[in-house]
Amino acid sequence: MKILALEHELSGADPTAVQLKAEAQAVWDLEQSGVIREIYFRADRNAAVIILEAPDVASADAYIQRLPLVASHLIRFELIPLKPYPGFRRLFSQ
Repeated sequence: MKILALEHELSGADPTAVQLKAEAQAVWDLEQSGVIREIYFRADRNAAVIILEAPDVASADAYIQRLPLVASHLIRFELIPLKPYPGFRRLFSQ
């Protein structure tokens, strides 16, 4: 299942360089294992947008909770499950 994860900074967040390096390593590990499929920064603000592949939202949340900035309560992610768009089949099937 594809899951969209939108980062939200929590109030008072001030990560150190050490935390950022640990975060980057954890994200890289998830990318290398195939859990993180795509990662972006939003163009309108400094926040991550991640596409994950996991069996379900609970599994995706377990991966996200292990990220150092999430575990330190500096950021959180809103997780949105995605499904294929069926509209074309409805419109064009005969």
